[in-house]
Amino acid sequence: MDYLAINKSAWNKRTHTHVASKFYDVEGFLSGKCALQEIELDELEVKSKTLLHLQCHFGLDTLSWARKGAQVTGIDLSSTAIEKAQELALQAGLEAEFICTDVYSTAEKVSKQYDIVFTSYGALCWLPDLDLWAQVVRDCLKPGGQLYMVEFHPLEALFDGYSYFSQAEPDVDEEGTYTENCSGEKDTLITWPHSISDIINALLRAGLILEHYNEFDFSPYNCFEGLVEEIHTQASGERVLRYVMEHNQQRVPLSYSISAKKPS
Repeated sequence: MDYLAINKSAWNKRTHTHVASKFYDVEGFLSGKCALQEIELDELEVKSKTLLHLQCHFGLDTLSWARKGAQVTGIDLSSTAIEKAQELALQAGLEAEFICTDVYSTAEKVSKQYDIVFTSYGALCWLPDLDLWAQVVRDCLKPGGQLYMVEFHPLEALFDGYSYFSQAEPDVDEEGTYTENCSGEKDTLITWPHSISDIINALLRAGLILEHYNEFDFSPYNCFEGLVEEIHTQASGERVLRYVMEHNQQRVPLSYSISAKKPS
């Protein structure tokens, strides 16, 4: 089973739907709105740093980091997504490099090492081998460079009927996409579950030094069943939307972040 070809086909189709969706709000981004969420904005400083964004989709987060002062490169498996990212960079007047490649070939396709490797929400489930992923991260970082990742918590998968723990065979599903303008058309998708311990231990085996692991009782995106909208007022006074889930009257962890550094 060629999981790369199958998933690439699905994401090429999804990109057209996503670009036209309110979920991604391309029009808002082009008018100056930041596509990044409160967790990564609070935890990651990128000004004057080089940043490699793995699995960047069509580049809204990547280009938002460029607006924050980073020198950015984004990579993604979907050729359609990369073409759209390049178009958006031109439309927004932002400097960015976008490369079409699978994650495991990244180190062969980029010509330098970076201060930061960034990956976010819904990325790791598409990767069968976390040890190889962690090695790619290490290879792409400068000495002293930082991996920063923010992800959906794998515990949520239990509520959707998937395994929390890793398994030899992938999950193969027929699914529509998660945006509000989904036509109902379904595509074959191939994913793998990864527990938190799998993720952290892969980074440690690659020689990275763990700086933090933080868990959050909300998702910044309304993309799972059973979420309830909540308005949160930040210390700055800005109001942001969060999406929460309860089980037996207790909040469920829905996202987490990890920071790790490559030794100098």
